[in-house]
Amino acid sequence: MTTALDIFRALADATRLRIMALLQSMELSVGELAQVLGQSQPRVSRHVKILCDAGLAERRKEGSWVFVALGDPVLVAPIAAALEAWRTPALDHWTVADAARLAAVRADRAAAANAWFEANAGQWDAIRSLHVAESEVEAAMLRALGDAPIARLIDIGTGTGRMLEVFAPGVAHALGIDRSSEMLRLARAKLAERGLGNAELRQADLYALPLADGGADAATMHHVLHFAQQPGAAIAEAARVLSDGGRLLIADFAPHDREELRAREGHARLGFSDDQILGWFASTGLAPVRTETLEGGELTVKLWLARKTGRPATQVKAA
Repeated sequence: MTTALDIFRALADATRLRIMALLQSMELSVGELAQVLGQSQPRVSRHVKILCDAGLAERRKEGSWVFVALGDPVLVAPIAAALEAWRTPALDHWTVADAARLAAVRADRAAAANAWFEANAGQWDAIRSLHVAESEVEAAMLRALGDAPIARLIDIGTGTGRMLEVFAPGVAHALGIDRSSEMLRLARAKLAERGLGNAELRQADLYALPLADGGADAATMHHVLHFAQQPGAAIAEAARVLSDGGRLLIADFAPHDREELRAREGHARLGFSDDQILGWFASTGLAPVRTETLEGGELTVKLWLARKTGRPATQVKAA
């Protein structure tokens, strides 16, 4: 158990106080922290370890990168409040320098994201041209989840974080998970640019989500399921992390015969029928609430919304 003495020992260093202030703005890799602080990575890593041991920060490995975020909110919240209360009107030179270098980190992330999108825009546009506009898909997803309050939403297979951009403004907390560390770095740049402080990212597999049972009120899977080798297992894992009454919203393709998408884009499944999705819902205690068909283009996009009840459901509302 972390004691007050552990916390004050961890904070009894100017560099560690600077790290805490920086993490209040955004998650940062150890390398980025070193860049902002003007210190070596080994030295910064030692400071981060002390903060993590005290529960004030946590490390997450993504590929060859290690990202650092604020730790247990129960411990961090009073520290943040105290630091804010003790802040002096006149900024010290370290605060000014850290803010300037943090802005440079944000700019570097944005530049890397823009370069990636420019390099891959043709591939993405080719797939998007086959179906209804993404703006229509996103609008339909927003309508499907409606205005009911959502304390925690998890976006499974978040990719570049687009679903977090769409849903985070309307929820208390949003979590995006993806297996690709490159995708998460792109998503992190976009979310920082949008200032979405209530959204976080973690590297994880869709078959082993980093949430306890019942840890989310809503889950989204946007054009993710067709990449899954075991779609039923992915839906079962999504159901596991939903609270009673929690909702799962899937957007994916209806069955199609574009075999080149399997060979060229790595699609494991060429779309899904209602019977397939509703069968997986029933086997995992999800009651279907709504299906919607979005036609326009060679590929048809489908939305499937279900609610966790623990009991099979028999009725589906079509739209």
